[in-house]
Amino acid sequence: MLNSLSCWRSGTAALLALGICTTTLAPMVVIAPATAQFESPLGRDRNWFVRLPVGTTIPATYRGAERIVIKPEESLPLTVSVTEDVLSRQGRVAIPRGSKIEGQLEPEQGGTRFVARDLILPDGTTMDIFASSDVISRKETLNNSARSRAILTGALVGGATATVISAIVGELGVMKSLAGAGAGALGGFLLGGRRSSAEVVIVDPKTDLNLTLDSDLRVARVI
Repeated sequence: MLNSLSCWRSGTAALLALGICTTTLAPMVVIAPATAQFESPLGRDRNWFVRLPVGTTIPATYRGAERIVIKPEESLPLTVSVTEDVLSRQGRVAIPRGSKIEGQLEPEQGGTRFVARDLILPDGTTMDIFASSDVISRKETLNNSARSRAILTGALVGGATATVISAIVGELGVMKSLAGAGAGALGGFLLGGRRSSAEVVIVDPKTDLNLTLDSDLRVARVI
């Protein structure tokens, strides 16, 4: 009888011990997967955004003309195109080729430079961007000569510039006046004036409009 009772107690103790172990282990089985799946908001943010640091170069061009002719003191709205993918330091595409950058040519140190305002990605996403080109100081003195006419042929010319050189060249057909320059500017071009020469800045849209970031830029990652 004592042996039976001893065996029963031993068996019960074993079952209780097993129950305690099972109860203790069960929460560990549930908790472990939850811990493994946790992802901090910071981690998601790093995966979703790409940062381009100040000083990053953005290759850009204006495709609508062979050159741009502008007075040194004139501002001219312009939209340029990104010609190559711009990559982050991790090799991710931040600004895809074909993106547009809106801004304007502005007077700077006797020449002009392009100052960016808005970045428009191919999917239509628009964001602020702070970037600018080098100062462009390539100048020409236009007069009624074959060379001046060659410079103006196929060129994009700002409204103020068109008015100034109207008497020098005298033919609207050799230039493309900027859309939105206004009827006044075109009227001035056609009516002419008294000038015999004019100093202008010549912008090469293929090489002069590359941009450098003036501040860090955060862009949604392109996959």
